[in-house]
Amino acid sequence: MQKKSKQGRILLDFVEYYFCKYSNGEIHMKRNYKFKKLFKRLFFALLIVYVASIFLNQQKTLNSYRNNNDYYVKQIAEETEYQQTLMAMKDNINSPEYIEQIAREKLDMYLPNERIYKVYN
Repeated sequence: MQKKSKQGRILLDFVEYYFCKYSNGEIHMKRNYKFKKLFKRLFFALLIVYVASIFLNQQKTLNSYRNNNDYYVKQIAEETEYQQTLMAMKDNINSPEYIEQIAREKLDMYLPNERIYKVYN
């Protein structure tokens, strides 16, 4: 019997706390319901704001990654073009025409029978 009375007392305390705080238990429940409803709305509003801020931050990050990607794609294209010119130069480096061109431009050398005219402005 003491067990029933102890359990009954716990149940009575619970009912007294939630339903009998005021003289009219129904008013207390409606206020509690309104508070819960307000709390849920506030919680979902904050959750939506939080999710939106995360989404916007992710969009900013993705845009910066796209910009970096475009930059690196351009860099790769420029370097491949430069590599192709170097490969062409490598294939052409032992030809007599290239050797003559370098001798004329860089070393100021000329063939023995040539006449050189220098024009000064």
